[in-house]
Amino acid sequence: MSWEAFFDILLKILTSQTGIFHLHWKLGVMWAIGLFFIYLAVAKKYEPLLLLPIGFGILAVNFPLVPLMGFDADGKRHLFEIFYHYGIEWEVIPCVIFLGLGAMTDFSPLIANPKTMIIGAGAQLGVFVTFIGVLFFGFTLREAATVGIIGGADGPTTIYLTAKLAPHLLGANALAAYSYMAMVPLIQPPIVRLLTTKKQRLIRMPQLRPVSKLEKTIFPLSVYIVISILIPAVTPLMGMFMLGNFMRESGVVERLSNTAQGALMNIVTIFLGISVGATMHADKFLSTKPLIIFGFGLVDFMICTIGGVLTVHIMNLFLKHKINPIIGAAGVSAVPMAARVSQVIGQKEDKQNFLLMHAIGPNLAGVIGSASAAGMFIAMFG
Repeated sequence: MSWEAFFDILLKILTSQTGIFHLHWKLGVMWAIGLFFIYLAVAKKYEPLLLLPIGFGILAVNFPLVPLMGFDADGKRHLFEIFYHYGIEWEVIPCVIFLGLGAMTDFSPLIANPKTMIIGAGAQLGVFVTFIGVLFFGFTLREAATVGIIGGADGPTTIYLTAKLAPHLLGANALAAYSYMAMVPLIQPPIVRLLTTKKQRLIRMPQLRPVSKLEKTIFPLSVYIVISILIPAVTPLMGMFMLGNFMRESGVVERLSNTAQGALMNIVTIFLGISVGATMHADKFLSTKPLIIFGFGLVDFMICTIGGVLTVHIMNLFLKHKINPIIGAAGVSAVPMAARVSQVIGQKEDKQNFLLMHAIGPNLAGVIGSASAAGMFIAMFG
């Protein structure tokens, strides 16, 4: 073989089998985005269980010619395409995550103070405001519904709804939802201080009453029945959520409960993060709509926080025992981070004011509220 033939073969290999000649600036931008989310997860510890695999998924798929997403020449799915298709498109992963969340959840604060359900409902204000707002930017009704749900700060619900109504927006919607969930400690405190007086922030709430085992056992079954009758479209999510909680509270399947909230939850979280990140290829992500989604997602989350606080103000007009409006911010479903943020804000005003358990109530109500809003959108546009 001549040197000329050798170099010709080498050039063909370099151009067709490596990514060297396929690099472009858009890939560099996505590398930066992927590394940024990995940085937030590792250095800042913002939602590391999700932002780390999402960041890696973004980084991984934005190299030229990598056989990770899409199909090969024989029509077989590549590795990340398998995760995405069977996990996200088939709606398996979000439902399994809700199973694990249910097994990890103690509904006692919500049962002890059922009035906080109203706060969780009021905190969905941003969902519907954003739904209307994005329609003026060229989004379809189905797309607008998936953008609106971001403000509920519930990642699995966002993914579930987007996969049903606008799967092409999955990467942008999921990334926006988890990004703003991670930034709850930065976004919510200024809003709460702006909408409340110092006197209101100093309100001390009485200790919650004890909740019996019977109440905690009956609660998930009752909620499941009501949701299934009123909003059947969201039964896959809420059914798994309440099944996980019923396994926990019944006390007869401890092994199943431990698996759901432990090993199984960790496994599907890995696949969820990678699948979401893998949908964010430069050609799809670096366009106008994802940027609009990120902008509206922030506004959405802020309005939801405002809605929760304002709902408490309205409730206090009719209540003898006032509710501290700080816990209104916990009406979004970023569990348990939003409740912890309420506790931190309250402690800065009064070291002896313990709001965490009170804030858990609207926080859990927010999970039910955001899932119910998603069910309404599916019923209307699905």
